[in-house]
Amino acid sequence: MTKYKQQVQDMLIAHQDIFNRFKLIHDKYMQDPEKWQKQFNEEGQEILHIVKRWENNLCLKSESGKYGKFSNSLADKFWKEIKIVFPKIDYIGLQ
Repeated sequence: MTKYKQQVQDMLIAHQDIFNRFKLIHDKYMQDPEKWQKQFNEEGQEILHIVKRWENNLCLKSESGKYGKFSNSLADKFWKEIKIVFPKIDYIGLQ
């Protein structure tokens, strides 16, 4: 398994309760965005904080090393893997 996929799995396991709670809201948001937008945004802020922290952990070492130019690509792959589980994660914070 690639490092970014492992990082996503580790993150989901480490914060399982939070992500499970967000998954319920995320799925409701997909059905009725207007009704669930406020709660989706509120819960989503914590999710974004966690995801960005794990993304930084993943990319930090490659940025300072000889593979620094691949760091953006690694971050993109990491986010694509997250969007498989949470396709609407980019909608957090919308009004």
